[in-house]
Amino acid sequence: MKNAKLNAWLWKWHFIAGIISLPLIVLLSITGGIYLFNADYEQKTKTSLQKVEVAENRISFQEQLELITQEVGKKPASITIPIGKNEATEFVYGRFGKKKSFFVDPYKATVVGKYAAKDTNMYKVRKLHGELLGGSFGTKIVELIASWMVVLILTGIFIWWPIRKWSLRGLFTYRTKLGKRTFFRDLHAVTGFWISILLVLVLASAFPWTDVVGNNFKWLQKVTNTGYPETWTGRKLQSNIAEKPISLDEMIVKAKTLRLKGVVSIGIPKTPESTFSVSNKTIYLDAQKKYHFDQYSGKLIVKNNWKDVGILMRGRMWLMAFHQGEFGAWNWWLMYGLAIILTIMSVSAIISYLLRKRRDSWGIPKVPAKFKVGKGIVILIILLGILFPLFGASIILIYLYEKIKALQKSLT
Repeated sequence: MKNAKLNAWLWKWHFIAGIISLPLIVLLSITGGIYLFNADYEQKTKTSLQKVEVAENRISFQEQLELITQEVGKKPASITIPIGKNEATEFVYGRFGKKKSFFVDPYKATVVGKYAAKDTNMYKVRKLHGELLGGSFGTKIVELIASWMVVLILTGIFIWWPIRKWSLRGLFTYRTKLGKRTFFRDLHAVTGFWISILLVLVLASAFPWTDVVGNNFKWLQKVTNTGYPETWTGRKLQSNIAEKPISLDEMIVKAKTLRLKGVVSIGIPKTPESTFSVSNKTIYLDAQKKYHFDQYSGKLIVKNNWKDVGILMRGRMWLMAFHQGEFGAWNWWLMYGLAIILTIMSVSAIISYLLRKRRDSWGIPKVPAKFKVGKGIVILIILLGILFPLFGASIILIYLYEKIKALQKSLT
């Protein structure tokens, strides 16, 4: 039998956390489900810009590079190697949210279009999902909600578990004949139990994007030397300056001989000392590689495989790719299904609360006055506070509020 007083105490805080978090959880699950379509949305938009008519004369990649450099006013960061002859060449400027793609028709020798993710509606969905359109402050709010979601899951499982006897039927049953309130409660609780482990995994995969936990994780990678190897970016690598660099066409020939999986890109040297860098993006993370070539001789300077990447970075990249449904159809449908189920589960909790709520009362569950939290719970809260600092800060504020409220009550 579980402790009934502890159950009441956990139910109180599960309830309070839910009231605060659920509206935002609904928003995050809906926007997350929508953003899963981003890859298709982006590919469809780019495909309309990439299709060109094949002609007899075609300018070289080096000439295309010179054309786009003159058009934009500076060198691009990279070029994506086209697969078919009827594809425009994609030149990429900037990184992350500031990334822009320009497409050059090699037959007409003209720039045929531009794609910038930040100008799309999907980018707005992403910003709403990741930072509530509130910049760094919004990101921290999302991180706080995600931290409390972990607590909601842990407390929810304890509360849902039967007090007296365990029943296998209760793991699957939604009671439809005991009124709306009971049905929506079961819809929330039973569904929550079955997706709890997956939900924890998805939450873990979201934290690498956060400001506090994410930065702490990066710091841990740095001090343990478990991130990318120094040679991965190529920043400290140098070419031996000679009279004339090799052409982009020669570099592309070398890149094609590597037979890399997925989409292959070539980083273009920014300075006379920089190197060419060849990399690929594929759903098979262990197939990702990075090569750096001398821009004058074309000789290979450094080769990095996925095995050269530290274990924490590999775990982080796997979780982030899993979160975005990038491991194929099974992963995409799993994330999309979870977004729908989480939305239903959260809405059902809100409905259940509204059905039980009385007028002029929040309906917060009462805890026995003599109940004291055990050392095990205190230690767990401290550990969670260290792991999720924003959660820890919120617990301190709640504790201070409770103490002030108790002091005011004793004085009146």
